[in-house]
Amino acid sequence: MTILFSFIAGILLGVVFSVFDLPIPAPPNLAGVMGIVGVFSGYAFISTFVL
Repeated sequence: MTILFSFIAGILLGVVFSVFDLPIPAPPNLAGVMGIVGVFSGYAFISTFVL
C-alpha cells in the first residue's frame, strides 16, 4: 500500500511541477533512474544480507 501512495504522490508532484513550469528534481533519462535504483538495491542488499 505504501508503494501505491508513493506513486500517487509522485504523480501529483509531477503535475504540480508541470503546471508551474518548474524543472523536475529527478534524472531526466533512464540512466539516471537506473543509478538511483542501483543505489537503493545496494543499500537493500547490504542491510539484508550483511548487517
